[in-house]
Amino acid sequence: MNDSKNPSIYNVPNALTSVRFALAIAVMLLIPSGEYLIGLIIFIVAASTDWMDGYWARKYGQVTKLGRIFDPFVDKIIICGTFIALVEVEGSGVKSWMATIVVGRELLVTSLRGMIEGSGGDFSASQLGKWKMVLQCGAVIAILVALLNPGNQYLDWTSIVFLWGAIVLTVFSGVDYSRAAARVMRDTPSHAGSQGE
Repeated sequence: MNDSKNPSIYNVPNALTSVRFALAIAVMLLIPSGEYLIGLIIFIVAASTDWMDGYWARKYGQVTKLGRIFDPFVDKIIICGTFIALVEVEGSGVKSWMATIVVGRELLVTSLRGMIEGSGGDFSASQLGKWKMVLQCGAVIAILVALLNPGNQYLDWTSIVFLWGAIVLTVFSGVDYSRAAARVMRDTPSHAGSQGE
């Protein structure tokens, strides 16, 4: 029997997250295959519905431990997987080192959050991190639109601006989170013994 304190994992929010995970996989398969239009549409749907599962879970008391892990995991798969897929596409402008920065930043922040929140600290997402996500999504959309319209210099330059803006903000937000984590660990003595684990 389920109650509000221990909701079943078989609920609408987790189902929505699972659908978004499937969409993310589809995007990673479609982009290297040259199916830019359908890939663009699916990416927009997957990225723009990010809020739906969390909103539903909070409103109807269906927050689960699985959902708290699976939802941010899928968010990272959508962005990291798409950037990795774009590396394979000639003319996308995405280099392997750029995708590495995107993936590395997510791994770093996830590790810091797990360490701090696991010790009872608060490491909520910052506004900078949210804007980073917006720019990354904007970069993917701009790149795919440019790929759909080869030879359009305006779209090419727009995609370049969004891409470099996303990479710069990704690095900056990673540094910002690292500084915030250092402050939390410095101000909370109990973290000192867990750093080597």
